[in-house]
Amino acid sequence: MAVQESAYQRLRAADCADEVAYVQACLRLFFSPATDAVAGGASAPSISIATVADIARLNKVAIFVLKALSRAGAGEGSSELLGWLDAYRRRTVSMNSSGIMDSLAIHQVLRDRQIDFVFLKGPFQQQLLYGDHFMKPSGDVDILVSQAGFAKAREALRAIGYEVAGQSRSLWWLRFLGEQHMIRGGDAKASTVDLHYRLQQPGSPSPRDTDGFLRRKREVGIAGGHVPFISASDTLLLSCISVAKAFFNREPCAGYVCDVRASAGRLSEAEQRDVLDYAIEQGLADTLLLGLRAADVLLGGAGTLLSERATRILSRIDNADLLHMVIAPWLSSLRWPQRRTVLWELCGRAPVRYLAEAGWAASADLSRRIFERPAVGEAGSR
Repeated sequence: MAVQESAYQRLRAADCADEVAYVQACLRLFFSPATDAVAGGASAPSISIATVADIARLNKVAIFVLKALSRAGAGEGSSELLGWLDAYRRRTVSMNSSGIMDSLAIHQVLRDRQIDFVFLKGPFQQQLLYGDHFMKPSGDVDILVSQAGFAKAREALRAIGYEVAGQSRSLWWLRFLGEQHMIRGGDAKASTVDLHYRLQQPGSPSPRDTDGFLRRKREVGIAGGHVPFISASDTLLLSCISVAKAFFNREPCAGYVCDVRASAGRLSEAEQRDVLDYAIEQGLADTLLLGLRAADVLLGGAGTLLSERATRILSRIDNADLLHMVIAPWLSSLRWPQRRTVLWELCGRAPVRYLAEAGWAASADLSRRIFERPAVGEAGSR
C-alpha cells in the first residue's frame, strides 16, 4: 500500500497527460492490431518512462503494453521501457506459476471433501480471455463457495496449512464483505487465498443470486486435468463488478476494463441480449453497462448492442473525464460524482433498491468503524 501511495504522489505531482495517452494508445493497439502505431513512440522527449511504468503497473496492463509494442515493431518503444516491461513479464510468470500450483493443491483438497466451489479471475481467466496465463500479476487465488459451505471450505484450507489473516477475522470482513483472506505461514511464495461467499463490497449493488455463479460453472483444462471456473457470462459480469468497485474506491482499473472488452468481444449479438437479460435478473444491468461504457471510452466503441445501451450510464460524466477516472483517478482536476449518486445510477434509479443498498452500505460503514479500529498502542506506532 505504501508503494502505491508513493506512486500516486509522484503521479499527482506530474503532468502525465502524454503518458496516459501513450498507455491508452498501446491498449487500443493490443485490441485492434490494425490501429496506427503508437503516436510519438516512447522515445519522445515528452514521455517519462518512469511515469508510463507507474501507470501501466497500477492499472495491471504492463504486459498488454509490452505485447502492443512487440506488434508495432522495435521502433515504437525505448530500450529502457522494453527492459522494464520484460522484467515485469518475468516476475508475472513466476508469480502466476506459483498461483497455478497453489490452485491445483486447493482444488484437490476441496474436491476430496466434496465442497462445491469455483475459481474466480486469476491465471485461469487470463488463459480463457487472452490465451495466456501471464497477462496480469495475480498474487491471490480467488475462490467462491456458498455461504453454507464457507466454514467447511475454510477448515479444508486449514488442513493444508492456510490460516485466516489479520483483520479479515473481523465481523466487517466476514459479514459485510463476505470473504476472508487466508495465508500459509512460513511460505513467502505462497499465494493468498481470498475465500468468498459474496462478490461485491457494500456501496455497490451485489448479485441477487451469488450461488448461481456456482451452478453455471464450466470446466477449464490445466496440467492434464480440469478445474471449475465461472461461466462466460459470469466472467463478463464479474469484470464489470470489479470496475464498479474500483470506481467506487477511485482506484485505477484499466486492467479490469480490458477484461470487460475481452469478455464482451466473445459474445454474439444473441448472446449479448442474453447476458443483458441475465444482468437484469441479477440486479446488475447498470453495473454491466458501466463496465461496457468504460471499455468503449478506453478502447474505442465496439458499435454493439450492449455499447449502444451503455451510453446512458453516468451520462453526466463526459468521456474524457470517465477515461481519466478509469486509468488515472489520481488527477486532481477530476470532479468525481458523489458515491451516493453512483449508487443511485447503479441501482437503476429504483428507490427501493437504492434504499436497501444504501442501508447495507451504512451498516457496513458503522461496523468497519467499530471493528476495524487499530488497537491502542498500534495506532501510535504507525
